[in-house]
Amino acid sequence: MTELEQSPPGGATLIIITGMSGAGKTIAVQSLEDLGFFCVDNLPPVLIPKFAELIEQSKGKIAKVALVIDLRGREFFTALSESLAYIKDESTIAFEILFLDATDSVLVQRYKESRRHHPLAPKGMPLDGIRLERQMLEELKNSATLCLDTSSMKPVQLKERIVSRFSHLGKSMLSVNITSFGFKYGIPIDADLVFDVRFLPNPHYVDQLRPKTGQDSEVYDYVMKWPETQVFLTKLLDMLHFLIPQYRKEGKSQIIIGIGCTGGKHRSVAISEYLGKMLGVSETESVAVSHRDSERDRH
Repeated sequence: MTELEQSPPGGATLIIITGMSGAGKTIAVQSLEDLGFFCVDNLPPVLIPKFAELIEQSKGKIAKVALVIDLRGREFFTALSESLAYIKDESTIAFEILFLDATDSVLVQRYKESRRHHPLAPKGMPLDGIRLERQMLEELKNSATLCLDTSSMKPVQLKERIVSRFSHLGKSMLSVNITSFGFKYGIPIDADLVFDVRFLPNPHYVDQLRPKTGQDSEVYDYVMKWPETQVFLTKLLDMLHFLIPQYRKEGKSQIIIGIGCTGGKHRSVAISEYLGKMLGVSETESVAVSHRDSERDRH
């Protein structure tokens, strides 16, 4: 059970946003700000206990807070674990650590595009700073309550993920995120459950369907018309209807379901759309559907 689920009803919530430089912390804090969080960027960790006292003294006026903690203030960074231990033991504030990550190659490309220097390698190669930062953050990443890999995410997709995860604080809801993907582009590293639908007949080999995606009715109907599709969906939904309440009972706040086919364009997209519709009828879960690779190689 995460710290958020342990908080008393109406208690304050604190989100610690951290992770690799260039992985999307600015987008994350802006998204939480849009959700009504009081946000502070680059707060020295040694000040977190004092900030927690101010939150408690506000008597509910400051109920949702997000703090960005990163290596720009690295001389204070070692104090983070002590500060979080203080909050856990000495306050009524629930907290969660959101860690944002991305592959080294993606981070290097983002630094090249922005023409910024890495904070740990201001006069050197970005990759040197990235490797050092990853080493310094390894322990913190292991203690994070939620890790998001933003390597394949556009800013709007990261915002959607943040909003989906944190827009229902205080409600007994499980966020179910269904994402389609192509195996040839890699399995989403943050997926909790992965299902392979490459056994289904492939619309790629139908000339008029090849340029379309599983969101187009012609492709969707093609994928759904096969008996093996219907048998698979019946069994899959039966399993998910069993698993989701179990995850929620154990205090899990989010589950990410990956549906993969070869290119992430036809079969996985159609199946994900169907699951989103069927699981979305429940009032106890928040369901979001995204398609990581559906726009790749469109022609």
